Formats: sequence, C-alpha cells, structure tokens
Amino acid sequence: MPKRFKQLLAYDGTGYGGWQIQPGVKTVQEVVEGVLNQLTQESIRVHPSGRTDAGVHANGQVIHFDSETTMPAGELQNGMNALLPADIRGREIAEADPEFHARFSARSKEYRYTIYNGPVVPPFIQRYRCHERRPLDRLAMRAVAEGLVGEHDFGGFAANPNREVESTVREIYALEIEGEAEDLVIRVRGSGFLYKMVRGIAGFLIEVGLGKRGPGDAERILASGLRDQDVQTAPAKGLVLHAVFYDPSA
Repeated sequence: MPKRFKQLLAYDGTGYGGWQIQPGVKTVQEVVEGVLNQLTQESIRVHPSGRTDAGVHANGQVIHFDSETTMPAGELQNGMNALLPADIRGREIAEADPEFHARFSARSKEYRYTIYNGPVVPPFIQRYRCHERRPLDRLAMRAVAEGLVGEHDFGGFAANPNREVESTVREIYALEIEGEAEDLVIRVRGSGFLYKMVRGIAGFLIEVGLGKRGPGDAERILASGLRDQDVQTAPAKGLVLHAVFYDPSA
C-alpha cells in the first residue's frame, strides 16, 4: 500500500524553466522526480500546490507524492537533499492523509515580491530582486494596494495562460507594502492567483510608485476584467512563493 508524503520545498528558480515538466527545458519538477525515482526505484509523480513560472523562486512550495518506499520520511528527505542540486532543498517532510492534495487542500497562498529601490543592487542579492533605481512613493503604493484587497475580477492584471480558465475572479486577503530602506516588499495573500497575476500587480504598483498610475486606474482595470496593455509584468526574479496554508489537520 503506497504512502502519501507531504513535503515543503525551497528552490532558487534562476536556472529553471519553471516548475512544470516541459520538453527541452530543465524544470524543478523534472529534477525532483528524477531524484525520487532514483532513491525509490519507482516512477513517482510529484504534485505541487501550484506551478511557478521560469525564474520564480520558492521558500514554501508544498508538494505531495505517493511511494511504496519503506524509508522513514526523514531518511527519504535526507537522501533527496544528498542528490538534489544545491538550489533545491527539501525543508520538511511527513506522511500525510491519503486524501491530502497539495493543490486542492490549500486554503490560501502568500507570495512576496521584492524590489531593490536604490542606485546599485548588491551582487549577492541581485538574483532575488527587481531593480528600480527611481524613487518610489510608498504611501501612494499602499493607498492603491488597499483598493485591490477583497474579491475582484483580476483578469486585467493576469496574462493569458493559453488555456481555458473557468473564472478570473479571485480574493485577496492582504496586500501590504513593507520596508523602509532600499528593499521594498509587496506581500500578497489570497485564495489563489491567476497566471502572472502577482507580477502584474507588482508591475502596476511600481508604476503607481513612480507617479504614472493612481487609484482610478486600478478601479478601471478591475471593472474591465480585461488585460490592460499598459500593465507591465514585473520581472520573475523578484517573486517568491513564500507559504501555502492548509487546515491544521492537513
């Protein structure tokens, strides 16, 4: 009888074409499954809480997978970390209820988008920051961010995923602009997110900070539900999947 494992993963997405396996591109899923298959001598499919795009990082990606292995969970993770490249790490692992699903059991997710708002990005953090050297009005950004909280049609902030989407309505529980020095962090928690929606919101809020956009633009985009051609998708490297939240029993 296979056991279901729930695992918390962290990865630097710089060298990967995103999470999902795709032809001719190295992906996080491909590497993780390859290591699990090597350890267990099984053909294991890994299911994530959600797919991250090329260049996007994760500190709190959650996955589940089924295995017949007799290895204890901790030993399995130690074996994975010994074989995984240094830019992917298993952080926590445990056996889970057979009904647990990394994606469908999730109640909410938190992403964090970090902008370095200074003249020169220190080299040891440049892989994880969007650089905007022009001064940003953080009070204006916070004021507009408040208007995006709640249930809205976020189609205007998303990109076309080239697949059918049942609804573009999502609920944002919190959208905060944090940080007073060079690092500025956009912290967003919601029920779920559309394709490139967080990066669209980040790009829009940067424009607000530069004085190019205001509350009226946000209201218009939400009302239209259509992608605004002037909404810029912020660079992938500033985005981190920070955490995925489940019921305490999950």
